[in-house]
Amino acid sequence: MHARLREIVKAYDVRGRSPGQLDDDVALALGAAFAEETGISQGRGRAVVGRDMRASSPDLAAAVTAGIVSRGAGVIDVGLASTDLLYCASGALDVPGIMITASHNPAGDNGLKLCRAQARPIGFTSGLAAIAELASPMLDQPPEQAAGEVEELDFLATYVETLLRLAPVSGRRLKVAVDAGNGMAGHTVPAVFARLDVELVPLYLELDGTFPHHEANPLDHSTLIDLQAAVREQGCDVGLAFDGDADRCFVVDQTGAVVTPSAITALVAARHLQREPGATVLHNVICSRAVPEIVSEHGGNPVRTPVGHSLIKAEMARTGAVFGGEHSGHFYFREFYLADSGMLAALHVLGALAETDSTLADLMAEYSRYTASGEINSRVDDADAVIEELSRRYADHRQDRMDGLTVEADTWWFNVRASNTEPLLRLNVEGEDEATMARVREDVLSLVRG
Repeated sequence: MHARLREIVKAYDVRGRSPGQLDDDVALALGAAFAEETGISQGRGRAVVGRDMRASSPDLAAAVTAGIVSRGAGVIDVGLASTDLLYCASGALDVPGIMITASHNPAGDNGLKLCRAQARPIGFTSGLAAIAELASPMLDQPPEQAAGEVEELDFLATYVETLLRLAPVSGRRLKVAVDAGNGMAGHTVPAVFARLDVELVPLYLELDGTFPHHEANPLDHSTLIDLQAAVREQGCDVGLAFDGDADRCFVVDQTGAVVTPSAITALVAARHLQREPGATVLHNVICSRAVPEIVSEHGGNPVRTPVGHSLIKAEMARTGAVFGGEHSGHFYFREFYLADSGMLAALHVLGALAETDSTLADLMAEYSRYTASGEINSRVDDADAVIEELSRRYADHRQDRMDGLTVEADTWWFNVRASNTEPLLRLNVEGEDEATMARVREDVLSLVRG
C-alpha cells in the first residue's frame, strides 16, 4: 500500500487532513480503484456519490467522480447529503456509493465512507484494503479518462418518504429543538420536519464546514450545552443533536438531561418487537445490560456484537436482526438496508413520545435501569499488556474477549478495548447504582493508569 494511503485508510473508512493528506489526486485514485473493486468498471454499472458541507468536499467529490468515470463507470451525483441519505440512495438504486465526509472530525479533516450496492459496508477487511492496493500505483500514474456518464439526482424527497414510511409520527404535537451543529442535518431536518406536526426550535441548521459554534460531535457532551439550554428555556418536549454527517443522533429530555444511546436502543427495540414479536435485536459490548434484559422481556432475541458498524451490519445480515444499536449513538435498521440512520432513530423517539401524555424523562425511565461511566480514555504504552493484567486481577469473575476484555459481576460490569488508531485504552463501566459504578471505575483506572 502506498505510504500516503497508509496514513488515511482506517478500519472502517478513509479519513485525514484535507487537502494535506486527502487531496484530489488521492481521491481520484481511490474513486478509480473503487469502481474496479465494486465491479462497475467498463460500463458494467454506476455508483452514487454524495458530499457534506466541508470546504474541501466539492473538490473531493469531483475527483472521486472523475476517478470512477475514468474506469468507464457511471456516477449518480446526489450532491449535498447526509450519510444515511447516501446509504438510502445506494439501497433504493441498488448501486455502490461513496460519501465525502469526515463525520464529527475537525473542520480541517475530510474522508470517504464507501459501500457496495444495497449499502453493504466496505471496511478494511471487506474491500477497503484491496481498494487501497489498487489505488497505490495510480498515485504515481493517474488513470486515463474514459467515457463514464454523470447524472445529477435530487434524492432528498425519496429519502424523506422512506423514513416517514418506516417511522411515522402521529399523536400530540411536540415542541422539538434540533442542533445540527452546522452539519448535514441542516439539510435533512427541514425536509423531514416539514412533514411532521411539530414546532421546530432550530439551532445551527446553516451548513458551515468550519463549525463556528461547536464541533458536530454529540458524543462529546460539552457540545450539547446550547441544545440543553434551548430545551429548558423554550419549554421543549425533546432535543435532538446530530453529528457532522447526521448518521448519529443524541437525545436530551425536557430537563436537558442526556438520554443514553443504550436507552434509545431499548426503546426502539421494543417498538420493533411490537410489530415483529420474537425478532432478533443486536447490541454491542458496551451497551447497557438493560438492553438485552428489555429485548428479552418484550419477547425478542438479544444478540451481543463487537463495536463497529461493519461488524454490526454483517451480523444483521447473518441473523436477520430487525434492529441494532451502539452506545456511540449509531442505530441500524433492517428495513433501511441494514444501514444506520440518526434521523430514523430520532423519528422513533418522536413517535413514541407523541403517542403518550408522558414527559420524555418519564417515558425513558423504564429503559434506564443502571448507572454508566461513559467512555473513559487512558493513554497507555502497551494496551495488550494492560488488558492481560486486568484479566489476571479479575480472574474470579466472568470474562469474555468478544471485543477487548469484558468482566462481569452480578451488580456491575466493565469493558476495556484498545483504540484502532491511537495508543489509548477505552474503558466503560456500568453498575447497579452510582456508588457501585464509581467504585469499579476507580479500581480499574488505578490499574490501567498505575
